[in-house]
Amino acid sequence: MTDSLIRLRDALREFAAAREWERFHSPRNLATALAVEAAELLEPFQWLTDEQSRNLPQDKRAAVEHELADVLLYLVRLADELEVDLERAAHTKIALNGEKYPVEKSRGSSRKYDEI
Repeated sequence: MTDSLIRLRDALREFAAAREWERFHSPRNLATALAVEAAELLEPFQWLTDEQSRNLPQDKRAAVEHELADVLLYLVRLADELEVDLERAAHTKIALNGEKYPVEKSRGSSRKYDEI
């Protein structure tokens, strides 16, 4: 795991410990909170065109940044509780996706791997 992820994980551990929140941070609770925050990330984009979503006004951009941070923080906390190395898991998943979506079959296509 990279130094920045380790520092973030450790900061979250300290934050939770200082508030005695560890007992609330079960994997189930953290996964639920992560799903809620991911859903909240959709709100600033609701009813926007693709172009508008790429050029957010500052207030919406700030809201998106806060929601992205919430998603990241819960993800890191959940991975910590489950002892998952996020960086390793992400690289493994990219490799698996590369097998499912070979460039020559998937370039320019949004079809699922079992349809290409």
